[in-house]
Amino acid sequence: MTPVRRLVLDLLKPHDPDVVTFAESVADCGGVSGVNIVLVETDKEVQNVKLTIEGDSIPVDRVHETVEDLGGTVHSIDEVVCGDIIVEESETPQD
Repeated sequence: MTPVRRLVLDLLKPHDPDVVTFAESVADCGGVSGVNIVLVETDKEVQNVKLTIEGDSIPVDRVHETVEDLGGTVHSIDEVVCGDIIVEESETPQD
């Protein structure tokens, strides 16, 4: 199977655990080289975050399990990059 090299998720998470714990937990999944988490919006009960993960072979199912174990919910998968190299998004006239 072709390895997933980048995964960008839109998540809802509770305030606790904090974003540092979230990032560390996802980074501990095998095949993950780095994690970036950005707070997009916060309200009284939850936070909306963008989670970017890169690695040689990201275990997508394990990442989803980790997010759920921490009380988070995946709203959407916003980007997936697969293959031997990371291909950046190309700008098009619609952009």
